[in-house]
Amino acid sequence: MASVPTILTTLLFFLLKSTISQQTNTNPKDPDCTDRWIHIRRLPSRFNTDLLSNCSEYPLFDDFCPYLPNHGLGQRTHSKSHSWFRTDPLMLELIFHRRMLEYPCLTPDPNSADAVYLPYYGGIDSLRYLYGPDVNSSVEHGLELFDFVKEQDSPNVWARHKGHDHFLVMARPAWDLSQPLYKDPPIWGTSFLELPEFYNVTVLTFETRAWPWQERAVPYPTSFHPPNLSLLESWIHRVRRSRRSTLMLFAGGGGVAATRNIRRSIRDECGNDTISNANYSNGYVKFCEIVDCSNGICEHDPIRYMKPMLEASFCLQPPGDTPTRRSTFDSILAGCIPVFFEELSAKMQYKWHMPEEEYEEFSVFIPKEDVVFKGLKILDVLMGIPRDRVWRMREKVLELMPRVMYRRHGSSVDLRTKKDAFDIAVEGTLKRVKSRLQEVEVQ
Repeated sequence: MASVPTILTTLLFFLLKSTISQQTNTNPKDPDCTDRWIHIRRLPSRFNTDLLSNCSEYPLFDDFCPYLPNHGLGQRTHSKSHSWFRTDPLMLELIFHRRMLEYPCLTPDPNSADAVYLPYYGGIDSLRYLYGPDVNSSVEHGLELFDFVKEQDSPNVWARHKGHDHFLVMARPAWDLSQPLYKDPPIWGTSFLELPEFYNVTVLTFETRAWPWQERAVPYPTSFHPPNLSLLESWIHRVRRSRRSTLMLFAGGGGVAATRNIRRSIRDECGNDTISNANYSNGYVKFCEIVDCSNGICEHDPIRYMKPMLEASFCLQPPGDTPTRRSTFDSILAGCIPVFFEELSAKMQYKWHMPEEEYEEFSVFIPKEDVVFKGLKILDVLMGIPRDRVWRMREKVLELMPRVMYRRHGSSVDLRTKKDAFDIAVEGTLKRVKSRLQEVEVQ
């Protein structure tokens, strides 16, 4: 792997060169950009690429230097891989920035833009408040950025709409960024989303709060980033013809303590060897499989969990420290029907990417309270779903696949005809900004 300084030098050169060239692109052959123009705000490197140079300075978190190559996609899973990378979700800010530079409707004129993108790596910057030397100053997270955009505001980019047209990406759950201001003693997290200065800004996060104001949820990046349509279609074909010999699968950790919770219930049910094949066979060789991902051993090794997911009909998605899981999107890529136990795990989160009214078509919902406290067996619920409906649900999962993946930067023209997670996030942001501006005008 190339050294960190080499990676950062190459990255910084590319970003600077691309920002200049892309924002002055006035090619008349560009697609219709009505209501789609975006201006990328020029920020000093201390707000983005300089933050990457600290990739090994947070031992309590992790060394994320290995995940910087390929503009944040990480290293390839093996030398001949074209679509699979060891991607860390924290790199979404870098991945999104790189993709923004390919966006076809960039404008150098902020006054003609429908939205303004701030390429601030806020999730990475939060590490110094969460794990580093500024842990006791977490209420200051974001104030330096606000001072810059307000003071360096010619020609009134911020003041024109008081930030209502600005958006940024923060690769963390919103809960990590919602510490109440001046909480004494401080609790976990920073106060970025609590700062009045940023109330008007749209923030794209992995997970929103129960009553979000400025944030909207976008999918976690998985390890799958195809560069062309052929490789995507080849993967979908493989997923469709995969033999599903396992009824349900849980890939994750937790559930080993004595405390009663949904993960403990899953482990207890999966460890029950008294289930009779005569009662529950229905073509399955195994009823439940657990892929132990304790201590993060699966996080950058998709081979550990993708093969078992390809062989399972249903993938259990219990909440952990927070309601959402990257595994939800891994399972969709594997054609494994997600089973949710809280509506905050997905249905109330990813409304742009997975429409709320369609959830019954591609997922199963089982209230965790029914399993933990009322003795409902997950196995009974899943075995009660007719095989033809399972087939229809899996087809719907395959239909969702392009919408929740982040294709590789520099991808082929044919693949760009399919909207991916980035495209849908930008589209949703533009609509939200337009709606907010209209509300402000009415007021």
